[in-house]
Amino acid sequence: MVTFLIILLIIVCIALGLFVLVQNPKGGGLATGGGTSNMFGVQRTGDVLEKGSWVLLTAIVVLTLSITTIAKTSGGSAAVGNSAIQERLDKTPSPSPLGGNLNSTKPAATTPAKADSTKK
Repeated sequence: MVTFLIILLIIVCIALGLFVLVQNPKGGGLATGGGTSNMFGVQRTGDVLEKGSWVLLTAIVVLTLSITTIAKTSGGSAAVGNSAIQERLDKTPSPSPLGGNLNSTKPAATTPAKADSTKK
């Protein structure tokens, strides 16, 4: 189920990208460049593409929330599956924290450094 929703999410994302690329710039922001205007252009096509973009955006939000909810309720590992890499990671010992070897049983060297007698 999660795999199907992820594939559907990828398809919707690609469709949203295509919808955005097909739309004509409305002349705001950095796209303003001269005297080009869409005053006499086709207005209905822009409305359909804009509404389609909003529908696809809403579908992305709903799909991501549903994927998250399903993955949480199924325990996470059931949704992703136990791979061989995850099993190897679980078997490896965790490294000791920083400074973990400070309290080792080996005594520290206590010989002081010799004084430099060449300076006067």
